[in-house]
Amino acid sequence: MITKPTLWGIHAGKTGDAVSLFLKKNCVALGWTKMPDLSTLSPDREAFKEAVSTAYPEKKPGAIPNNAGQLFRFVHEMNVGDLVIFPNKTDRSISVGEVTGDYTHQSSDKHGYPHQRSVKWLKRFERTQFSQGALYEIGSAMSFFQVKNYADEYLAALEGKSAPPIISEDESAVTITSDMEDTTKDFIIKTLTQRLKGLPLEEFIQHLLECMGYQARLARTNEPSVDIIAHKDQLGIEPPIIKVQVKSSEGTITDRDVSALYGKLSDGEYGLFVTLGKYSRQCRDFEQGKGNLRLIEGDELVDLIFQHYEAFDTRYKSLLPLKRIYVPEVVNDSDD
Repeated sequence: MITKPTLWGIHAGKTGDAVSLFLKKNCVALGWTKMPDLSTLSPDREAFKEAVSTAYPEKKPGAIPNNAGQLFRFVHEMNVGDLVIFPNKTDRSISVGEVTGDYTHQSSDKHGYPHQRSVKWLKRFERTQFSQGALYEIGSAMSFFQVKNYADEYLAALEGKSAPPIISEDESAVTITSDMEDTTKDFIIKTLTQRLKGLPLEEFIQHLLECMGYQARLARTNEPSVDIIAHKDQLGIEPPIIKVQVKSSEGTITDRDVSALYGKLSDGEYGLFVTLGKYSRQCRDFEQGKGNLRLIEGDELVDLIFQHYEAFDTRYKSLLPLKRIYVPEVVNDSDD
């Protein structure tokens, strides 16, 4: 009988400030900088609780077992050979690695994450590859946690198998987490990626521009590098004229793609490039030097959708069924 590896999830701090440590130093780590070398503590949870309460006397009593449990599991329950899932907030990717070393205490770590384990990173995925339930599970409010409910989905992805499509059963996985907004953004990008390819995405961006107050029309089919023409006046003859390129692929847009759009601009015209993927560094450098060019990708596109959603027609509201809600803020009592 083949035993499946245990899967753990870990976050790189509240703002992703440990991302470079994780990926460049090939490790995962926890903060709690006031805690001593955890390997010197007695290997039982009560000892960890006492150490946390001593190091952090200001913590609420209810937070101490939670914090102590995370630290205890990181030292004594995570094993070499286990897998760890790291959702990277800076580029909205998910990295999966194999734990290759025991716990070590790095008191000189400049990032403020002294409690570390070495990791061999195996694969990096786009978040859109996973179901909403799987994304909710790794959106835990805790810094370190075990992945159980959707472990098989992550293992399947690691083996190169296709992740399941968006299905209604995902709704049962909805829970209130500190990453509610992130998972909503994941849902939107994933839906656009899976449901709108090529011309349908161009039509969606055309509709979004119209909701923003522009007149917009699809360009001629034989017009390379320009998919949409947008303008403020009814006839489309008064400046500014905006030429739009839309890419539905999840790949990285190159400076060659962006330069092709820019080459289509006449004096006084503006260029807008919209992608569901990402832009290379060269693209962003090119954009910096052009006052009449804008590059929009995932998060910024979703923000525009949020802002103008109420003006969408029923076709796109059915595609992206969203509801404005208020939820209690989840406060993470962990030190990192």
